Amino acid sequence: MLKILATDGLDKSAVKELEALGHEVHEQFYEPEDLKEALKDYDVVVVRSATKVREPIIDAAAEGGRLKMIIRAGVGVDNIDVKYAEDKGIKVRNTPNSSSASVAELVLGHMLSLARFVGISNVTMRNGEWNKKKYKGVELAGKTLGLVGFGRISHELAKKASALGMNVIYTNRSGPKDDYPQYAYMELDELLKKADFVSIHTPAMKDGKALIDAEKIAQMKDGAYLINCARGGVVDETALLKALNSGKLSGAGIDVFEVEPAKNTDLLNHPNVSVTPHIGGSTSEAQMRIGEEVVEVIKSL
Repeated sequence: MLKILATDGLDKSAVKELEALGHEVHEQFYEPEDLKEALKDYDVVVVRSATKVREPIIDAAAEGGRLKMIIRAGVGVDNIDVKYAEDKGIKVRNTPNSSSASVAELVLGHMLSLARFVGISNVTMRNGEWNKKKYKGVELAGKTLGLVGFGRISHELAKKASALGMNVIYTNRSGPKDDYPQYAYMELDELLKKADFVSIHTPAMKDGKALIDAEKIAQMKDGAYLINCARGGVVDETALLKALNSGKLSGAGIDVFEVEPAKNTDLLNHPNVSVTPHIGGSTSEAQMRIGEEVVEVIKSL
């Protein structure tokens, strides 16, 4: 029997299945100092993006001698010091197939909202404004979508965008993908110059700096749109706001922020910004798939 801690929640069906297998599951969020102590009593910890498992927490868990595995219930593992944990004998796993479709659909949702003023129309119409002439939008069909990073989420998004008639280009740190000849590979600087919509799909930078900073935004097409449903901090929010205010960018779709809950009110309230509160993987279907993958990972322990 394993004792399992889910710090950021877990689908109810997964909890029931784990309990049916004889395991004990606790769902509770801990602040970092408290988590260090708590993990001494668990065999497995399941985290989402809210919980950061850094070296001091790993040290405490290793000292306790009980923790066998850290599972990231989602795609990225940049909130976990993976190599450090594995060097301490603690396995690290994720659920890479679970939320790709959900995040890809949210990216499309932001793109459509920006292109057709859906989000801001919901605000202004409820304020009694009828801005029919003001909201002249653009169609996605025929536009070029530039994908920065080409993992599972990007693959899903590329398929969906292609079905809408978009031209898809991508860049990737490991170079072109031979399995996807229908999409054109190019270096980041070239992609930024050609894309009408740029969608970010990378983990956080190791040095903590923004991948898309003022210099990169300056390389983008005038009037382009920038979407970030990947990681907060990958886009420089100050530079982004400046580009929106100047008209360099027509709009931005943002699901992740440098500080969460988001506090950048100038960005949140900008009329050309579509915002959501880090809900990329927050669909019933994705959470069920995440739970199923978590169960399979634990079964393999």
